[in-house]
Amino acid sequence: MKTWFITGGTPGGFGLAYAEAALEQGDQVVLTVRRPAELREWAAAHGDRVLVLELDVTDAEQVRAAVRAAEERFGGIDVLVNNAGRGWYGSVEGTRDETVRRTFDLNLFAVVEVVRAVLPGMRARGDGWIINMSSLAGLVGVQGFGYYSAAKFALEGLSETLRQEVEPFGVRVLVVEPGSFRTKAYAGFQDEPVRETVDAYLPLVEGIRATFAEQDGKQPGDPERGVRAVISAMNAPVPPRRIVLGGAAYDAAVAMHEDALVELRAHEKLSRGADF
Repeated sequence: MKTWFITGGTPGGFGLAYAEAALEQGDQVVLTVRRPAELREWAAAHGDRVLVLELDVTDAEQVRAAVRAAEERFGGIDVLVNNAGRGWYGSVEGTRDETVRRTFDLNLFAVVEVVRAVLPGMRARGDGWIINMSSLAGLVGVQGFGYYSAAKFALEGLSETLRQEVEPFGVRVLVVEPGSFRTKAYAGFQDEPVRETVDAYLPLVEGIRATFAEQDGKQPGDPERGVRAVISAMNAPVPPRRIVLGGAAYDAAVAMHEDALVELRAHEKLSRGADF
C-alpha cells in the first residue's frame, strides 16, 4: 500500500482524479486543498484511508506542516503529485507585475517548497515518485499565457535536473504535460475581468478570454483517463521521463520537436562554427 500526497484537490480537477485512482488500487491519499469543506463528504466515504488538509501551497510554513501531518498519519509519502496551479492570461508586455509574481509563486516556487519538504523522507527510505504536473504550455508557448508558459518551461527544466539528482536515492521523477482537459480550469474565464495594461493587446486578450469561456465543458481530454495513463507510465518496465496527455497535445508536441530538429540541422554550420 502506497501513500500519495496530492496538491490541488479542488473538485472537478486532476487532483481528485489522482486521489480516486490511487484509492481504487488500494492506496492511501493525502489530498490538499484551499477549501477542505468542499471535500468533507467525499473524504468521509473513504474513512481512514484519506486525509484532507487545508493548504495554500505558496505558504512554505503551511507546506512543511502539511507534509509533517501526512508523515505522522501514514508513516511516509511514496508518491508526490504536484498538481496545484493555474494560469492568468494577458500579454507579456501588459501583464501586471503582481500577476507575474503570483503565476511563478504558484506554478514554480510552490512546487519547489513541496519537493523540498517531501524529499528527505523519500531519500531516507530509498524510494519514491515525484509527479510534476506541467502542461503542453511547458513545451509550446501559448499566446496570451506567456508567464504561465514561462513558469511551466521552468518546471520542465527543474524536473530534468531534479531527476538526475535524486535517481541515486531511488526517487523517480515524471513530468506530465496535459493539453486541454475537461476540468474546471476554464470555468472562471467568463467572469474574470480583463486586466491588460496595454491597449494594443486588448483585442488579443479579449479574444482569448472568449475562446476559453466558450470551450468550457467541451475540452476533449478526460482527467480520469489521463490519470490512468500516468499510472501506466509509472508502472512501465522503463518509465518515461515525461508523458504528453491528449491527442491534440501529442500532435502539437511532435510537430514542435520535428520543427525544432529541422531548424537545428539547417543551422548546424553556424552552431559548429562558434567553437575555437
